[in-house]
Amino acid sequence: MADEDEELDEQELEDGTGGTDVCHGRRKRLFSKELRCMMYGFGDDQNPYTESVDILEDLVIEFITEMTHKAMSIGRQGRVQVEDIVFLIRKDPRKFARVKDLLTMNEELKRARKAFDEANYGS
Repeated sequence: MADEDEELDEQELEDGTGGTDVCHGRRKRLFSKELRCMMYGFGDDQNPYTESVDILEDLVIEFITEMTHKAMSIGRQGRVQVEDIVFLIRKDPRKFARVKDLLTMNEELKRARKAFDEANYGS
């Protein structure tokens, strides 16, 4: 069994997939469209190189994976909560400020939806 695991690990390293989902010999890209738009918005070409988008997506997925693993280890076992993510980024002022803004906006949107629903469907 251990020999099979070692063979699989070596094979993943050789084909460059790193154990990620592979779709017809190519990794399944989750954020390509969004990343292309973001890159263009930040001054890149309207159609950035696919390799650039792929590298950026690898970095994003790696960051999300690491943050999720860390959040699972500090909070309640097996659960990721918003407070855990906030705790992890507390020392990075830019990320902390952005998360705080997004959480505040989310609360405002919830209140606005609730008020809208009460106005339309309430008694």
